[in-house]
Amino acid sequence: EECGKAFSWLSVFSKHKKTHAGEKPFPCNECKKAFAQRMDLARHQQIHTGKKSFICSSCKKTFVRLSDLTQHKGTHTGERPYQCTTCEKAFKYRSNFTKHQKTHSIGRPFACNECGKTFRLNWKLNQHKKIHTGEKPYKCEECGKSFILSSHLTTHKIIHTGEKPYN
Repeated sequence: EECGKAFSWLSVFSKHKKTHAGEKPFPCNECKKAFAQRMDLARHQQIHTGKKSFICSSCKKTFVRLSDLTQHKGTHTGERPYQCTTCEKAFKYRSNFTKHQKTHSIGRPFACNECGKTFRLNWKLNQHKKIHTGEKPYKCEECGKSFILSSHLTTHKIIHTGEKPYN
């Protein structure tokens, strides 16, 4: 229950659990970087051979892995194959899409209608919205600089007093 992923096979689940436990029993003999799974080590070792078998037909850039070439091709097409079914936002990379999906989780019910970022508390959302409106209600009386948060103003005021509270 650490990341919410589910698996059909116990063996796959057991391998996946190692990523959370920090176990990395497969070290690379070339650079000593270690991996949780043997397949990840094998994939990594390709970078040491220097062999780049996969060539982009558009720009002739070469890649060690087919998956890297496939992902790269999207830079030429502008393709965004990973689309969120909740808000219709699309992503070029699966990793960004996965990260985005977490913004729709049940535990964060307050969403910004400008950027989709979600918050557990409504006052945090309201605070965040000031980024989009440009509202900076906390003004320094000494120099006129304005801030989104009162805590930022308080921290700023130290430059005028010469105080060094963190010695």
